[in-house]
Amino acid sequence: MTTPRPERRWRRDETGVRRFTRAEKWVHRSFTVLMGVCVFTAACLYLPELAEIVGRRRLIVTVHEWSGILLPVPVVLGLLSRAYRADLRRLGRYFPHDGKWLGTALRLRRREPTLAGKFNAGQKLNANFVAGAVLVMIGTGLIMWFPRLTPLVWRTGATFVHDWLALLLAAVITGHVYFAASDPEARRGLRTGYVPRWWVRSQHVLWRTGEPEQPATEHSAREPERPAPEPE
Repeated sequence: MTTPRPERRWRRDETGVRRFTRAEKWVHRSFTVLMGVCVFTAACLYLPELAEIVGRRRLIVTVHEWSGILLPVPVVLGLLSRAYRADLRRLGRYFPHDGKWLGTALRLRRREPTLAGKFNAGQKLNANFVAGAVLVMIGTGLIMWFPRLTPLVWRTGATFVHDWLALLLAAVITGHVYFAASDPEARRGLRTGYVPRWWVRSQHVLWRTGEPEQPATEHSAREPERPAPEPE
């Protein structure tokens, strides 16, 4: 009988930093599944080639409507978690170093780890945009779902906003997936809840684990340490 590899447990306990709790991972995965269903069914409704392959338009419409309505459910249930609420506060607070991070990203097209807390400014903007976009999409979607309850001008405006915001949201999601694909340690954090300490020191220098995020100071914004290799 084979025995479990001890180095995996040691790696998590000795060099890992807890980035997300089980509740936070559940919220992210549930929201991702619902959003994926929304995007796929929307593509089936708007792309004739895909619609011909899938068929069953009435079923696709129903799945699209209900997956969209259910999008806020994981977020609301996640509020039962203290760690999740703390991360929401982090995502909703902007500091001067966040503006500097954005300036560096736009000017030099690179991310500056010395100006990032647990979440960098790009992640904060992404989270806030998606949250607002989902609320607008649900509102306009309800107007389109129940057309007899609103005048024609409302339905026309709702359709226009819903369609163009969906395209913008798809572009943002594509960018989010692209950056996630380029950072295996960030993906590990969402999968296991833990990230290596060297990754925290090199990519999120201002993150003080267990403490609320604070504005950057001259001492806290020092150059990051060189990443150390993970133990074998």
